[in-house]
Amino acid sequence: MRFLIMNGAGNRFAVFDARETPGFVIGEAKVKTICEPKSSVMGDKGADQLIIIRAPKTAGADAFMEIWNQQGFQVDACGNATRCIAWLYMRDANVNSMVLETNAGLLLCADAGDKQVAVDMGPPKLEWQQIPLKEAMHTHHADVKVGPIDNPVLHNPGVVNMGNPHCVFFVEDFEKARPEQVGPMIEFHPLFPEQVNVGFAIVENKDKIRLKVWERGVGMTQACGTGACAAVVAAVRQKRSERKVDVEVDGGMLVIEWRESDDHVIMTGPVELESEGII
Repeated sequence: MRFLIMNGAGNRFAVFDARETPGFVIGEAKVKTICEPKSSVMGDKGADQLIIIRAPKTAGADAFMEIWNQQGFQVDACGNATRCIAWLYMRDANVNSMVLETNAGLLLCADAGDKQVAVDMGPPKLEWQQIPLKEAMHTHHADVKVGPIDNPVLHNPGVVNMGNPHCVFFVEDFEKARPEQVGPMIEFHPLFPEQVNVGFAIVENKDKIRLKVWERGVGMTQACGTGACAAVVAAVRQKRSERKVDVEVDGGMLVIEWRESDDHVIMTGPVELESEGII
Protein backbone atom coordinates (compact mmCIF):
# COMPACT_ATOMS: atom_id res chain seq x y z
CA MET A 1 0.00 0.00 0.00
CA ARG A 2 1.20 3.52 -0.77
CA PHE A 3 2.15 5.49 2.34
CA LEU A 4 2.97 9.19 2.53
CA ILE A 5 3.94 11.73 5.16
CA MET A 6 2.47 15.16 4.39
CA ASN A 7 1.86 18.42 6.19
CA GLY A 8 -0.27 21.48 5.67
CA ALA A 9 1.25 24.58 7.29
CA GLY A 10 3.04 22.26 9.70
CA ASN A 11 -0.03 20.16 10.59
CA ARG A 12 1.46 16.66 10.03
CA PHE A 13 -0.29 13.57 8.62
CA ALA A 14 0.35 9.87 8.14
CA VAL A 15 -1.45 9.04 4.87
CA PHE A 16 -2.48 5.53 3.76
CA ASP A 17 -3.78 5.24 0.19
CA ALA A 18 -6.33 2.41 0.47
CA ARG A 19 -8.27 3.08 -2.72
CA GLU A 20 -7.10 -0.26 -4.13
CA THR A 21 -7.24 -2.01 -0.76
CA PRO A 22 -10.89 -1.67 0.33
CA GLY A 23 -10.50 -4.23 3.13
CA PHE A 24 -7.89 -2.15 4.94
CA VAL A 25 -8.99 -1.30 8.49
CA ILE A 26 -7.16 0.24 11.42
CA GLY A 27 -7.95 0.32 15.11
CA GLU A 28 -7.52 2.78 17.95
CA ALA A 29 -4.37 1.16 19.34
CA LYS A 30 -2.61 1.10 15.95
CA VAL A 31 -3.52 4.73 15.24
CA LYS A 32 -1.99 5.79 18.56
CA THR A 33 1.16 3.75 17.90
CA ILE A 34 1.69 5.22 14.44
CA CYS A 35 0.96 8.84 15.44
CA GLU A 36 2.97 9.00 18.64
CA PRO A 37 6.28 10.92 18.60
CA LYS A 38 9.35 8.76 17.90
CA SER A 39 7.20 6.05 16.28
CA SER A 40 8.93 3.70 13.85
CA VAL A 41 6.64 4.99 11.09
CA MET A 42 6.53 8.77 11.69
CA GLY A 43 9.86 9.48 13.40
CA ASP A 44 10.50 12.06 16.10
CA LYS A 45 7.65 14.43 15.26
CA GLY A 46 4.83 11.89 15.12
CA ALA A 47 1.56 12.83 13.41
CA ASP A 48 -1.37 15.07 14.33
CA GLN A 49 -3.78 12.91 12.32
CA LEU A 50 -3.84 9.64 10.44
CA ILE A 51 -5.56 9.80 7.04
CA ILE A 52 -6.92 6.92 4.96
CA ILE A 53 -7.79 7.68 1.33
CA ARG A 54 -10.64 5.47 0.12
CA ALA A 55 -12.78 5.16 -2.99
CA PRO A 56 -15.64 7.69 -2.96
CA LYS A 57 -19.00 6.73 -1.46
CA THR A 58 -21.05 9.40 -3.24
CA ALA A 59 -21.60 10.08 -6.92
CA GLY A 60 -19.65 13.14 -8.04
CA ALA A 61 -16.84 12.71 -5.51
CA ASP A 62 -13.32 11.72 -6.59
CA ALA A 63 -12.06 10.24 -3.31
CA PHE A 64 -13.11 9.77 0.31
CA MET A 65 -10.92 10.96 3.21
CA GLU A 66 -11.15 9.08 6.53
CA ILE A 67 -9.65 11.06 9.43
CA TRP A 68 -8.31 9.66 12.72
CA ASN A 69 -6.78 11.85 15.42
CA GLN A 70 -3.78 10.75 17.46
CA GLN A 71 -6.01 9.64 20.34
CA GLY A 72 -7.46 6.95 18.10
CA PHE A 73 -10.96 8.18 17.26
CA GLN A 74 -12.44 9.41 13.99
CA VAL A 75 -13.27 13.06 13.34
CA ASP A 76 -15.33 14.53 10.52
CA ALA A 77 -13.18 17.35 9.17
CA CYS A 78 -9.61 18.59 8.88
CA GLY A 79 -8.90 21.57 6.64
CA ASN A 80 -5.14 21.09 6.36
CA ALA A 81 -5.51 17.39 5.54
CA THR A 82 -8.12 18.27 2.92
CA ARG A 83 -5.58 20.43 1.09
CA CYS A 84 -2.94 17.68 1.27
CA ILE A 85 -5.16 14.90 -0.07
CA ALA A 86 -6.64 17.17 -2.75
CA TRP A 87 -3.15 18.18 -3.92
CA LEU A 88 -2.07 14.53 -4.04
CA TYR A 89 -5.12 13.52 -6.08
CA MET A 90 -4.73 16.45 -8.50
CA ARG A 91 -1.03 15.70 -8.97
CA ASP A 92 -1.65 12.00 -9.67
CA ALA A 93 -4.65 12.62 -11.94
CA ASN A 94 -3.10 15.67 -13.66
CA VAL A 95 -6.19 17.81 -13.04
CA ASN A 96 -6.69 21.30 -11.57
CA SER A 97 -9.71 20.58 -9.37
CA MET A 98 -11.40 17.71 -7.58
CA VAL A 99 -14.18 16.89 -5.11
CA LEU A 100 -13.09 15.32 -1.83
CA GLU A 101 -15.65 13.50 0.28
CA THR A 102 -15.52 13.50 4.09
CA ASN A 103 -17.98 12.61 6.83
CA ALA A 104 -18.75 16.35 6.93
CA GLY A 105 -19.75 16.43 3.24
CA LEU A 106 -18.30 17.12 -0.21
CA LEU A 107 -15.50 19.70 -0.55
CA LEU A 108 -14.59 21.33 -3.86
CA CYS A 109 -10.80 21.79 -4.06
CA ALA A 110 -8.70 23.64 -6.65
CA ASP A 111 -5.02 24.03 -7.43
CA ALA A 112 -3.93 27.55 -6.45
CA GLY A 113 -0.35 27.19 -7.76
CA ASP A 114 3.05 26.63 -6.13
CA LYS A 115 1.80 23.82 -3.83
CA GLN A 116 -1.13 25.94 -2.69
CA VAL A 117 -4.66 24.54 -2.63
CA ALA A 118 -7.97 26.39 -2.24
CA VAL A 119 -10.83 24.53 -0.56
CA ASP A 120 -14.49 25.53 -0.46
CA MET A 121 -15.30 24.58 3.14
CA GLY A 122 -18.99 25.39 2.66
CA PRO A 123 -21.07 27.62 4.93
CA PRO A 124 -20.37 27.70 8.67
CA LYS A 125 -22.92 26.20 11.03
CA LEU A 126 -23.88 28.80 13.60
CA GLU A 127 -27.00 27.58 15.44
CA TRP A 128 -26.38 26.29 18.97
CA GLN A 129 -27.74 22.85 18.08
CA GLN A 130 -25.32 22.62 15.14
CA ILE A 131 -22.13 23.33 17.13
CA PRO A 132 -23.43 21.41 19.20
CA LEU A 133 -23.92 23.08 22.60
CA LYS A 134 -25.61 21.48 25.59
CA GLU A 135 -28.01 24.40 26.02
CA ALA A 136 -29.50 27.19 23.94
CA MET A 137 -27.53 30.44 23.71
CA HIS A 138 -26.24 32.97 21.19
CA THR A 139 -23.17 31.65 19.39
CA HIS A 140 -21.54 34.93 18.38
CA HIS A 141 -20.74 35.60 22.08
CA ALA A 142 -21.04 32.30 23.99
CA ASP A 143 -21.37 32.26 27.77
CA VAL A 144 -17.95 30.73 28.52
CA LYS A 145 -15.56 32.32 31.02
CA VAL A 146 -12.07 31.53 32.29
CA GLY A 147 -11.02 32.98 35.65
CA PRO A 148 -12.99 34.82 38.37
CA ILE A 149 -16.64 35.11 37.43
CA ASP A 150 -16.68 38.88 38.09
CA ASN A 151 -13.35 39.52 36.32
CA PRO A 152 -12.65 36.70 33.85
CA VAL A 153 -9.35 36.43 32.02
CA LEU A 154 -11.08 35.10 28.90
CA HIS A 155 -14.75 35.40 28.03
CA ASN A 156 -17.40 35.67 25.30
CA PRO A 157 -15.82 33.42 22.64
CA GLY A 158 -17.42 32.88 19.28
CA VAL A 159 -18.50 29.29 18.62
CA VAL A 160 -18.64 27.91 15.10
CA ASN A 161 -18.95 24.49 13.46
CA MET A 162 -16.76 24.12 10.34
CA GLY A 163 -17.36 20.37 10.03
CA ASN A 164 -16.15 20.14 13.63
CA PRO A 165 -16.88 22.33 16.68
CA HIS A 166 -14.72 25.38 17.51
CA CYS A 167 -14.63 27.86 20.38
CA VAL A 168 -12.60 31.00 19.56
CA PHE A 169 -11.33 33.42 22.21
CA PHE A 170 -10.02 36.82 21.10
CA VAL A 171 -6.97 37.71 23.17
CA GLU A 172 -4.35 40.45 23.35
CA ASP A 173 -1.39 38.27 24.35
CA PHE A 174 -0.77 34.52 23.97
CA GLU A 175 1.39 34.37 27.09
CA LYS A 176 -1.38 35.79 29.26
CA ALA A 177 -4.04 33.66 27.55
CA ARG A 178 -2.05 30.44 28.29
CA PRO A 179 -3.41 28.22 25.47
CA GLU A 180 -1.59 25.12 26.75
CA GLN A 181 -3.39 25.35 30.11
CA VAL A 182 -6.74 26.78 29.05
CA GLY A 183 -7.16 24.60 25.93
CA PRO A 184 -7.69 21.26 27.69
CA MET A 185 -10.06 22.84 30.22
CA ILE A 186 -12.33 24.25 27.51
CA GLU A 187 -12.06 21.12 25.32
CA PHE A 188 -13.91 19.17 28.02
CA HIS A 189 -16.18 22.01 29.19
CA PRO A 190 -19.68 20.60 29.90
CA LEU A 191 -21.20 23.06 27.40
CA PHE A 192 -19.63 21.01 24.56
CA PRO A 193 -21.01 17.44 24.51
CA GLU A 194 -18.70 16.41 21.63
CA GLN A 195 -15.69 18.27 23.06
CA VAL A 196 -14.37 21.28 21.16
CA ASN A 197 -11.35 22.73 19.39
CA VAL A 198 -10.17 25.87 21.18
CA GLY A 199 -8.76 28.85 19.27
CA PHE A 200 -6.84 31.82 20.67
CA ALA A 201 -6.82 34.69 18.18
CA ILE A 202 -5.01 38.02 18.16
CA VAL A 203 -6.54 40.46 15.66
CA GLU A 204 -3.57 42.54 14.48
CA ASN A 205 -5.70 44.52 12.05
CA LYS A 206 -8.87 44.11 10.00
CA ASP A 207 -7.23 41.69 7.56
CA LYS A 208 -4.61 39.92 9.72
CA ILE A 209 -5.10 37.44 12.58
CA ARG A 210 -2.51 35.45 14.52
CA LEU A 211 -3.89 32.15 15.77
CA LYS A 212 -3.04 29.28 18.08
CA VAL A 213 -5.31 26.24 18.38
CA TRP A 214 -5.71 23.55 21.00
CA GLU A 215 -7.14 20.72 18.89
CA ARG A 216 -9.46 18.22 20.57
CA GLY A 217 -7.82 14.84 20.91
CA VAL A 218 -4.47 16.25 19.75
CA GLY A 219 -3.34 19.26 21.81
CA MET A 220 -1.44 22.29 20.52
CA THR A 221 -0.85 22.12 16.77
CA GLN A 222 1.27 23.99 14.25
CA ALA A 223 -1.87 24.76 12.27
CA CYS A 224 -5.59 24.04 12.15
CA GLY A 225 -7.39 24.79 8.89
CA THR A 226 -10.93 24.52 10.22
CA GLY A 227 -9.76 26.54 13.24
CA ALA A 228 -8.54 29.33 10.97
CA CYS A 229 -11.90 29.33 9.19
CA ALA A 230 -13.74 29.43 12.51
CA ALA A 231 -11.56 32.29 13.77
CA VAL A 232 -12.41 34.46 10.76
CA VAL A 233 -16.13 33.67 10.96
CA ALA A 234 -16.13 34.49 14.68
CA ALA A 235 -14.14 37.69 14.08
CA VAL A 236 -16.55 38.89 11.39
CA ARG A 237 -19.56 38.14 13.60
CA GLN A 238 -17.99 40.14 16.44
CA LYS A 239 -17.13 42.96 14.00
CA ARG A 240 -13.39 42.54 14.54
CA SER A 241 -12.25 41.85 10.96
CA GLU A 242 -13.01 41.99 7.26
CA ARG A 243 -14.35 38.91 5.50
CA LYS A 244 -11.01 38.08 3.82
CA VAL A 245 -8.14 37.66 6.27
CA ASP A 246 -4.56 36.39 6.39
CA VAL A 247 -4.37 33.97 9.32
CA GLU A 248 -0.87 33.36 10.64
CA VAL A 249 -0.40 30.06 12.46
CA ASP A 250 2.80 28.65 13.89
CA GLY A 251 3.34 26.56 10.75
CA GLY A 252 2.70 29.24 8.12
CA MET A 253 0.02 31.43 6.57
CA LEU A 254 -3.54 30.62 5.51
CA VAL A 255 -5.87 32.92 3.57
CA ILE A 256 -9.49 32.66 4.69
CA GLU A 257 -12.43 34.34 2.96
CA TRP A 258 -16.01 34.13 4.22
CA ARG A 259 -17.86 35.06 1.06
CA GLU A 260 -20.88 37.25 1.46
CA SER A 261 -22.31 36.18 -1.91
CA ASP A 262 -22.99 32.54 -0.95
CA ASP A 263 -21.97 32.28 2.75
CA HIS A 264 -19.18 29.81 1.87
CA VAL A 265 -15.77 29.86 3.56
CA ILE A 266 -12.77 29.51 1.22
CA MET A 267 -9.46 28.37 2.70
CA THR A 268 -6.21 28.67 0.73
CA GLY A 269 -2.90 27.40 2.05
CA PRO A 270 0.28 25.38 1.50
CA VAL A 271 0.97 21.67 1.12
CA GLU A 272 4.22 19.79 1.72
CA LEU A 273 5.03 16.20 0.73
CA GLU A 274 7.70 14.99 3.17
CA SER A 275 8.04 11.40 1.94
CA GLU A 276 6.33 8.83 -0.26
CA GLY A 277 6.75 5.06 -0.52
CA ILE A 278 5.24 1.63 0.00
CA ILE A 279 4.41 0.18 3.41
